[in-house]
Amino acid sequence: MPILTFVYRFCLAAAILVHTVSCSHPPEKTSETPLGEKKIGVLLLNHGSRSEQWRKKLLELEQRVTEELLAIEGVHDVETAFMEHARPSIADGLRTFDSEGCSDIVVIPIFLTIGTHMFDDIPTIIGLKTNPSSIEKLKLANIERYVPNAKVHLTPPLDYSDLLKKNALRRTRALSVSPGQEGLLLVGYGSTTFDRQWTALFDKVGSSVANETGITEYATAWCGHISRYRPDSTTAAISRLLERKERAIVIPLLVSESRLFQTDIIGKGVEAIENHRKRVRYKPDAILPDSFLERWIVETVAGHAEASGGDLPKQKKPREAE
Repeated sequence: MPILTFVYRFCLAAAILVHTVSCSHPPEKTSETPLGEKKIGVLLLNHGSRSEQWRKKLLELEQRVTEELLAIEGVHDVETAFMEHARPSIADGLRTFDSEGCSDIVVIPIFLTIGTHMFDDIPTIIGLKTNPSSIEKLKLANIERYVPNAKVHLTPPLDYSDLLKKNALRRTRALSVSPGQEGLLLVGYGSTTFDRQWTALFDKVGSSVANETGITEYATAWCGHISRYRPDSTTAAISRLLERKERAIVIPLLVSESRLFQTDIIGKGVEAIENHRKRVRYKPDAILPDSFLERWIVETVAGHAEASGGDLPKQKKPREAE
């Protein structure tokens, strides 16, 4: 079993084991669901940002999948929630589903892989973990914890499928002109606590893209707190690639776009390279929009809706998006 999948399943199992304790009491439902009948709410969960541009792409994702999701038998409502820096919050979304009398809530985190948010914060916010120190940390961050009446199902992050490989491949091909003379740089947020898992994921994606394109050199750079939000990591990684290749292709593996990351951090890291307009090919874009990701969301929810007993089924890798 791949280490990332194992880590995620272990973390999620541990979270569910402590679900029986609660520190808050949700309001009574205002509508009832007939016994045995599923009424599913789908919560598209992301980190959140003060950037309107960043939030816009997540709200557009909801718009693109809502019609298909509501066509699935049992699905009642679809909402987007931001973990911090924006509304609606996770608690807002869960409270909405409770008020609508949902029996089940499928929480789909639009996160790349395991990290502190996936391992601790999100399970705590939605009531699957009850560690007192984690609850106190959320209070200090002014993030509301809400334990819904509905049964909550937390799905794996994006690395569970092959969509990151396919996304990076598509965007690399769009910039590549001569693979044998190019090196590939993948830039991500990064994680201090889960550095090994993040490094393994980016190596897996870089290796896959290299094999598909004929690019023989690839590297990783970080743009989040692990690099103190500075462009130095990007500049240094590009410089190393250019010691062996004529050009570098830079792909930001970030869920959405913001001026801070794509322009002020990664973009300035690119601009610090001498003669960067000829030696570096970079488009300040993001993982979204991505039709394969949309298909993954729909099939994940459909798999849950079809399962018996309300338990989240083992997920299959999604079909190719058309």
